Amino acid sequence: MKNICEWSNCNNEGKFKAPAEKDNSKNFKWLCEEHIKLFNKNWNYFEGMSQDQIEKFLKSDLTWHRPTQKFGSVDNYFNILWNNALDDKFNIFKEDSSVNVKKRKLCEKDKDAFRIMDLELGADWSAIQKKFKTLVKKFHPDKHSGSKKYEDKLKKITLAYSHLKMIMITK
Repeated sequence: MKNICEWSNCNNEGKFKAPAEKDNSKNFKWLCEEHIKLFNKNWNYFEGMSQDQIEKFLKSDLTWHRPTQKFGSVDNYFNILWNNALDDKFNIFKEDSSVNVKKRKLCEKDKDAFRIMDLELGADWSAIQKKFKTLVKKFHPDKHSGSKKYEDKLKKITLAYSHLKMIMITK
């Protein structure tokens, strides 16, 4: 099925899509090659906008016209993710699990994990969580201009935390 050019008084085949409106909608019109060239030559998205409106549009375009929040804001995605990461909704890491860790004989890797996080051997889960959150805030590379030293330190802390998490799961 062939489309007819939507330019007035043109009966050529419309092979090219042109936006029907400036609102970024999916509405378009079909134009022939001759008229699409004319359309493109005369197209000015910002026509009828003030300089202030154009600048606001361009600034908004940097974030794909989506609202942004400061990192510390309550509804920031990463803030929500962080708060949920340490939330124990299924009570996997109940306080009583730390008793089992104290009774259990710790291997050298277990002891290293406690040392890396600067915790007492056999610390309970809530103490591990609090310390991890504190250390992440302290050593996060974004707080230190992306320093490789802090990135490596944070990796060690995260690995130690993951190891201690596994200790708490396996009773």
